[in-house]
Amino acid sequence: MLKEFADNWWSFSLRGVFALLFGMGALSYPGLTLLVLIIFFGAWALVDGVTALVMGFGGDKKWYLLAGVVSILAGLIAVARPGATALAVLLVIGIWAVAKGITEMAAALQLRKDIEGEWAMALSGLVSLLFGLFVIVRPGAGALAIAWMIATYAFIFGILQLLIGFRLRRLKKEMEAGAAPAM
Repeated sequence: MLKEFADNWWSFSLRGVFALLFGMGALSYPGLTLLVLIIFFGAWALVDGVTALVMGFGGDKKWYLLAGVVSILAGLIAVARPGATALAVLLVIGIWAVAKGITEMAAALQLRKDIEGEWAMALSGLVSLLFGLFVIVRPGAGALAIAWMIATYAFIFGILQLLIGFRLRRLKKEMEAGAAPAM
């Protein structure tokens, strides 16, 4: 499987480049509407899905096939129905953050007898709860915050994928030269 990953080093790099481009664009223009961001996300998800499908064919990487199909479906929905996608994404994120916040605060109360520092878990839960309520009540302002979070995620993901791609490329060259791989 390592050889297959090394042979497909370029797909990691390509995913990284597109994620970086998406992330830099979204960070550079924070005033973009969520509608445009969703369309950009859709394009990114489509490219990511196609490259994941390429990585999934052959070998023991069948889970990449599933990831590719899910990414392609998400990309198609986002491009075809960006307005509905934006509202649905905001609602799901808001509800998720509220539920997460409540469960984290409940867990902190339960753990207060067993561990020190449970206040950090409770505070984390409170932040999640407040963020979720904010997104549900004020989706416009929440959209900008979410746009920044998505852009930051894409940027970090892109850097990490490029690092993986470069390491796999170096590994491929070492394998071709007959050297023992140093991964």
